[in-house]
Amino acid sequence: MKYLAAYLLLTIGGNAAPAASDITSLLATVGIEAEAERIETLIAQLAGKDINELIAEGTGKLASVPSGGASAAAAPAAGGAAAAETKAEEKKEEAKE
Repeated sequence: MKYLAAYLLLTIGGNAAPAASDITSLLATVGIEAEAERIETLIAQLAGKDINELIAEGTGKLASVPSGGASAAAAPAAGGAAAAETKAEEKKEEAKE
């Protein structure tokens, strides 16, 4: 993901076709050691493609992903809050005694 982010930053900055050395130097500025093989793979996959079209296509795919799992993950958190309230009430009762 960091390689893609670097590629996109370079593209937005005006470099229409970032080279591996461009990505490596950008990542080095923030202390990230780049893997040449991954960068070459990324560049090969993005060669000749318009970044804006890829982003639009990806957004369309994300919109089709069901998001029902988010509510299931939130439910246990609410149960944990109820358990915390019960413990707090028990402590108050013990303090009264």
